[in-house]
Amino acid sequence: MSDHPGNDRRTVLVTGATGYIGGRLVPRLLEAGHRVKVLVRSPEKIAGVPWIDDIEVVRSSLDDAAALQDALKGVEVLYYLVHSMAAGSGFEAREKSMAELVAKAAAAAAADVQRIVYLGGLHPHNSELSTHMRSREAVGEVFLSGPVDAIVFQAGVVIGSGSASFEMIRHLSETLPLMPAPSWVRNRIEAIAVRDVLHYLVGAAALQERLNRTFDIGSRDVLSYAGMMKEYAAEAGLPRRLVLALPIPAPRLAGLWVALVTPIPLSMSVPLVQSLQHDAVSAEHDIDNYIKQPDGGLTGYRKAVALALGKERDAQVETTWANAGVDADPLPSDPDWAGHKVYVDERTFHGDVDPAHVWTIIEGIGGRNGWYSLPLAWSVRGWLDKLSGGAGLLRGRRHPHHLVSGEVVDWWRVERIERGRLLRLRAEMRAPGRAWLELSVEPDGAGSRYRQRALFFPKGLSGRLYWLAVLPFHSLIFPAMSRNITAAARKVAAAEKSGDNPPGENETHATP
Repeated sequence: MSDHPGNDRRTVLVTGATGYIGGRLVPRLLEAGHRVKVLVRSPEKIAGVPWIDDIEVVRSSLDDAAALQDALKGVEVLYYLVHSMAAGSGFEAREKSMAELVAKAAAAAAADVQRIVYLGGLHPHNSELSTHMRSREAVGEVFLSGPVDAIVFQAGVVIGSGSASFEMIRHLSETLPLMPAPSWVRNRIEAIAVRDVLHYLVGAAALQERLNRTFDIGSRDVLSYAGMMKEYAAEAGLPRRLVLALPIPAPRLAGLWVALVTPIPLSMSVPLVQSLQHDAVSAEHDIDNYIKQPDGGLTGYRKAVALALGKERDAQVETTWANAGVDADPLPSDPDWAGHKVYVDERTFHGDVDPAHVWTIIEGIGGRNGWYSLPLAWSVRGWLDKLSGGAGLLRGRRHPHHLVSGEVVDWWRVERIERGRLLRLRAEMRAPGRAWLELSVEPDGAGSRYRQRALFFPKGLSGRLYWLAVLPFHSLIFPAMSRNITAAARKVAAAEKSGDNPPGENETHATP
C-alpha cells in the first residue's frame, strides 16, 4: 500500500495542465519529487504560474500523434485530464477518438509509459447516462482495454475553491432562500474535496502494483443535492434554505435556470445538471487497499465547503473552472488589422499619480473591485449577456489583485499582460463580432498617462449595428472609467503615504 506519494519518483506527463484539476496537480507532483512534463497547446496560459521553471513544457495538441509520442519518451506515468464540456454534433466520437490516439501513442515502441491515470465521473452501472457521463465512461474504457495499464478514478461532485460544482451549489444556495427544483435534487450524491482527488491522483504515480481497473473515490459522506445546498447555507452563515422537489426531471430547463443565477454558462450548466439525473455514490472502496487515506482521513462535505470558502477569503484560489480549456484568440498586430473593419474607442487621462499606483488599480479591475463606472449599466449588460447564453459578469476573478495570462475577469479573459504597463482583455460576451479592452499606463513627467482602448471587429451588418447601439453606453462609462481609475490610484498613493493598508491589499476597492 502506498503512503502519501513521494516514495517512488517518476517522470510524468500531465495533459490538461491548464484546467482546474491539472493546474493543481502539477505543483503537488513536484512536491512529491516527480519530474513533470506538461503538454499544452498554448504555453502562454501557464506562463505566470509559480511552478513554470520547475517543469518541462511541450507545445502540442493531443491530436498530433508524432509530437505526442515524442513527448512521451522517458515518461512513466501519463495523466489524461482532458474532457470538453462543449457538446455538439460528434462530441462523443471526438472524445473517444482522441483517447484512442493517446492510448496508441502511449503504447508505441518509443514510449516508456507504464501507466495511464484518468479522472472520470462517478455513475451508477446499467443506467442510461447523459452524453457527457457516457463519454467519460467510454474514454475510461478505451484506456482500460488498451495495451498500457490504466487507473481510472471515478469521482462525483468535486468541492473546492473555484470548481464549477462548488460555484453551482454556492450561487444556487445564496441566491434562492426558497427554491422550487426538479426531482433530481433528491438524488444521493457523494461529493469529494478537491484536496482528496489530488491525493489519489498523486498517489497513483507511486503505486508499485500493476493495476488496470476503475476505482470509485469519494468522501463517504452521502447527501441529497438539496442537502448539499442546505449544508452549504449553514456553513456560509446563511438562513435556512427550503428546497421544494417537484415531480419533474426537466434537466434542460434546470440547466437554463442554473446558467441564469450562477456564473456557469449554458454550454456547461446543461451537462452539469444532466450528470445529476442519477445517484452518484461509490459502489466500492477498494482504493483503501492501495493508497492510504490522507492524514486525518477523508474530508467530509461540510469541511470541504469550509475549506473552499476559507481559501477564497484568503485569496488563495489556485485554479478555477472558468480558466480551463480556452485558448487565446490573439489580437491582430497594431496598427495593421489585416483588412478587418475595426471600431476603436480610445480615451487617455493625465494625472499626477505614480504609474505604479495606477497599475495597482488596472490589475485589480473587475470582480468585487468593479469597473469604476456606472455599476448598474455593467450589471444590465451582464444580465443581457447571461440571458443570451453568454458568460455574464458572475464569473469574477481568481485573485482580487493579481492576474496572469489566460485568466478570467468577469466576461473577459486576459489575453496579454505586461506587468506595470499593459493589460489586454478579450471579451467572451455574446456579440456579433470580436472585442478587446486594453488598459495601459506610462510615465508622463512627474505623473502618469492612463490609456484605455476598446476595439471591436464587427461581423457583418449586425456587428456594425451593434457598435452603433452601444456607442451611447460607451460615451457614459468610458470617460468616467478613466477618471475614476486615476482617482482610485490617488487613494492608493495617499493610503500608502499615510501608512495605512492601500485599497487592494486587505479590502476591495469601492466601485464609483
